Amino acid sequence: MGGSFPAKELSAFENLENLDLSWNNFDGPLTIQGLSNSRISPYIGALSSLKAISLAYNSLNGTLPKDLCSLKKLLELDLHDNLFEGILPTCLNNLTSLRFLDISRNRFVGNISSYLIASLTSLEYIDLSYNQFEGLFQFNIFAYHSKLKAILLASENNKLEIETEISAGWDFSFQLMILVLSNCNLKLTGNIPKLLLDQRELEIIDLSHNNLNGSFPIWLFENKTRLRELNLQNNSFMGKFHLPPNQCKSIMYMDVSDNHLGGQLQENIGKITPNLKYLNLSRNHFEGYPPSSIVDKSHLLQHLDLSFNDFSGKVPTKLIASRTNLFSLKLCNNQFTGFDLPAAPSKEFGWSELRLLDISNNKLSGMIPRWIGNMTSLQSLVVSNNSFEGQIPCGLPNSLQLVDLSHNSLSGSLPSCLNLQNIEHLYLQGNKLTGPIPKSIFNSSSLLTLDLRDNNFFGSIPYQISAPPNLRILLLGGNNFSGIIPNQLCWLKKIGIMDLSKNSLSGTIPHCFHNMSFGKLYVNDFLYGSYSHDLNSLSLQVGSTFQTLFGWNSGKDYENIVYGQQVAVEFVTKYRSDSYHGDILNYMSGLDLSCNKLTGRIPQELGELSSIHTLNLSHNQLTGSISQTFSNLAELESLDLSHNNLSGEIPPALIALNFLEVFNVSYNNLSGKVPDMKAQFGTFEKSCYEGNPFLCGEPLDNNCTREDESHPSPTKSSNASEGQWYEVDPQVFFASFIGSYIIFFLGVACLLYIHPYWQQRCVNLIEDLKYRCYYPVFDTLKRLSNCLES
Repeated sequence: MGGSFPAKELSAFENLENLDLSWNNFDGPLTIQGLSNSRISPYIGALSSLKAISLAYNSLNGTLPKDLCSLKKLLELDLHDNLFEGILPTCLNNLTSLRFLDISRNRFVGNISSYLIASLTSLEYIDLSYNQFEGLFQFNIFAYHSKLKAILLASENNKLEIETEISAGWDFSFQLMILVLSNCNLKLTGNIPKLLLDQRELEIIDLSHNNLNGSFPIWLFENKTRLRELNLQNNSFMGKFHLPPNQCKSIMYMDVSDNHLGGQLQENIGKITPNLKYLNLSRNHFEGYPPSSIVDKSHLLQHLDLSFNDFSGKVPTKLIASRTNLFSLKLCNNQFTGFDLPAAPSKEFGWSELRLLDISNNKLSGMIPRWIGNMTSLQSLVVSNNSFEGQIPCGLPNSLQLVDLSHNSLSGSLPSCLNLQNIEHLYLQGNKLTGPIPKSIFNSSSLLTLDLRDNNFFGSIPYQISAPPNLRILLLGGNNFSGIIPNQLCWLKKIGIMDLSKNSLSGTIPHCFHNMSFGKLYVNDFLYGSYSHDLNSLSLQVGSTFQTLFGWNSGKDYENIVYGQQVAVEFVTKYRSDSYHGDILNYMSGLDLSCNKLTGRIPQELGELSSIHTLNLSHNQLTGSISQTFSNLAELESLDLSHNNLSGEIPPALIALNFLEVFNVSYNNLSGKVPDMKAQFGTFEKSCYEGNPFLCGEPLDNNCTREDESHPSPTKSSNASEGQWYEVDPQVFFASFIGSYIIFFLGVACLLYIHPYWQQRCVNLIEDLKYRCYYPVFDTLKRLSNCLES
């Protein structure tokens, strides 16, 4: 359902107790169109029997109507994931029976009224996360909330200060099951909230993004036998990470990434945490050799992230070649030198069910291990920035959706036997690969990203390149491709980024390029998400904390862990190489044909690419003028036409390009006045125009008016005062000159042919000139000969 909130229609249900309109498409405020007050009243008042309301996951906006406060029997109010704004009505304190309140992920502002919360003593669950609250929030207001089980106060703007300490002589009467204080300015007397000492029933603790310091708080595990989730990500804890024995058996999810923990991991870490499913130790200072006990056949671990540490040695056998439950393994940005496996493992090795293996940015060398082909469930393989050499093996798993072999020393041609039927993203940049592109590369109809830059590929661009219907990013720059740009490229309707630069391509730019999207998106064109693909994303069950009247389990019942590799692409724009990740790739668009041997005119149809962000045609042999249609490139941020043979004027209409940050037409044959220094053109320096001696006007040193006065000419028009007399297009001049000469010659020939008298006079004239020239020359040559003989 969608549209406005149906308050009037709902008022007919006087005895309604549970109202669930979540996961719809309702938008606008909670109003009734046509009422004088434009509020939900009096219809909401008719629903006096309501006990539970859920409007979650809609697009409702505006402020909360005060009429909600009249629902005295209301037990549950769930408004999360909407666009509500403004200050919370203080009259909500009338809802004294309320036990469940979730207004998270909205746009509420201001201070959280202590008077409002303090009156709601029946509360069991309160979630105020991800709004725009600010000011000081004191836990003192929960002093009489004996039924409270869950407090969630994750902040979005880091302007909310939270004081968790209670006044001296007071104790909290509640026993929490969930405490989430993420990205808050915690006002503490120590390194960590002291209220945690007495909370023995805690199941979920999230203190991430708080800059907490000191040693790792192992005391959090003491007397907390139900603890299932611990999130201390992005703090400043330091020292060793040693878990207490016999106190971590219930833990299922642990994230201590982005801290300053170091040293070696304890050897028995796997035995201490037998029920652990998710472990993230990334971005710390751990070193040494990862203990083999971290995974075991009997363990439940599914996601292990050891990236961005100082681990060294060989990757343990159990991590990659044992039948475990491990789905995702990230070992990137360490100091690993190899694998603790024989070159050709026997069948007794039990290959794991890994979906994602990331071993990039290590010190691995040699050939790419052929045993990777035995990982038949592998969907994402990232081995970039190592020192692998030799050819790419044929036996890579057919299940692969993302392969990143970039920035190694791989050589030879791409094997025709490479069968990646399900590939979506293929990165081979920065190797020593050679030969033509095999047709088999384009067998996957799912291909979205193809990056073959900075290799030694040669030959023409194959016409089969148009086979993948959804190809969005095509990067072939920095190779030795030759021949023309095939028109088949225009069949790639969904192309957003295309780089053919630094090759030896010749011929003209295809006029059909305007048929490609280059940023013009439709509903079904958003193909890039936060991750490359869904690798059987795991809903990690961590238990239920609060069951609503609708039968839902609330309170972080699960952690949604997506086993995917984030897609990233580097592309040069505005004279710098930027990396674009995830969702932004749906919007980024650019065409780079620079540093080739392209000739002919720039197709005016390129002006129809209204959504393109960057266009680079520099360092070619393009001729003709700059098309007026370029003024239609409304989203253009970078335009480089330098180092060509362009002529004519720079279209003044380009001033309308309001997002243009880089503009370069240097080293061409342009003439006339440069565009006025208005809007974005007021930011461009004279270096953007240099190498065009016939250009004038600011910011150049050539003043158009002064040039007029110093070079008078009869060819001046009545508009000479505007400084236009020398703005001559060389091509037009030569064409008119040759045309006039031909017309004159044909006119004379016709006159002589038609009129016998003038024909005879012309013959006599030629005869006379012949004799006048013949005898003097003959006489001179004869005298010179006599002199030489004597």
